[in-house]
Amino acid sequence: MPATEELLQEIIQHYDLPGEQLQILPLEKGLINHTWKVSRSQGEYILQKINTHIFKSPESIAYNIKNIGTYLTRHHPRYFFVRPVPDRNGNEMIHEQEGYYRLFPYVTDSRTLDVLQSPQQAFEAARQFGLFTFHCQGFPVDTLKITLEDFHNLTLRYQQFSQALASGVPERIRESKDLIDYMVSQRSIVDIYESIKANPAFQVRVTHHDTKISNVLFNSRGKGLCVIDLDTVMPGYFISYVGDMIRTYLSPVSEEEGDLSKIVIREEFFLAVWKGYIGAMEDLLSQEEKEFFLYSGKFMIYMQALRFLTDYLNGDSYYKITYKDQNLLRTRNQITLLQQLLYKEPALKALIST
Repeated sequence: MPATEELLQEIIQHYDLPGEQLQILPLEKGLINHTWKVSRSQGEYILQKINTHIFKSPESIAYNIKNIGTYLTRHHPRYFFVRPVPDRNGNEMIHEQEGYYRLFPYVTDSRTLDVLQSPQQAFEAARQFGLFTFHCQGFPVDTLKITLEDFHNLTLRYQQFSQALASGVPERIRESKDLIDYMVSQRSIVDIYESIKANPAFQVRVTHHDTKISNVLFNSRGKGLCVIDLDTVMPGYFISYVGDMIRTYLSPVSEEEGDLSKIVIREEFFLAVWKGYIGAMEDLLSQEEKEFFLYSGKFMIYMQALRFLTDYLNGDSYYKITYKDQNLLRTRNQITLLQQLLYKEPALKALIST
């Protein structure tokens, strides 16, 4: 149900906010949740409606954020963490007319980036994601609720891919033989993931799981302030953090790019991610974890290619498409990115071993 102006005004009335109400304007940024900027005479806020088609249990999101926020306030009061504003009853999420809403304070002198433009920005983002986990190191990770089941479960994604080979659209399976063969040839990436899960040197920690550049707040001087959009915070491995950054930071083009010649690995961005993340997390990561830093990129890129190809073979039932064979293009894009990463692997390893 779309949120009407009347409903939004009703939701705002649940809060004891200073100043007179001025306006509520929609913000275009954000692919999942609906977001508005609330302006009052004595402050500004961000109002969000949770997308319950993606997040089936909004209460779990509120539970995680509230408990992490309480922990950080108690143990690391100087760490900048943006948590929802409680309503008059102390609730950090409101349920109104089948919708779930939360209100955040608007951080002054802050901005988000849609496109990563420099290694310094990559460094700042990687550092912020590392600092988030670092400051949560004493939090009882087993108390976190799962907000997206099997989100980064590569074993499951390969099983779904195998099932699509057996029951997918026959014509698409035939047309995709070269891509299918390549994905099968890289099955060892799944084997390594399964060995990681059985290895006590790899710890399960508080993990953001969605490290795109727009999930970091920067100030006007380009310094990272904090991570935001914590709906995907769950127990996880560091490879989810680093892998997502390698997948989305190192290439100058996105997964929608059809000109595969534009897909390259920018070594200076990789080094920036290493320095930013390791600088924040070095005391926590085991030596074995550090040795799998580059594998993290293979893990995430391969998994995303699997998901795009699986959806294509199944008839485009999951990812939104705007034209025919879009998921096929996305698959070729991600396979190219993986191939570029494998080609650059010796040079990248040399960068972080000096």
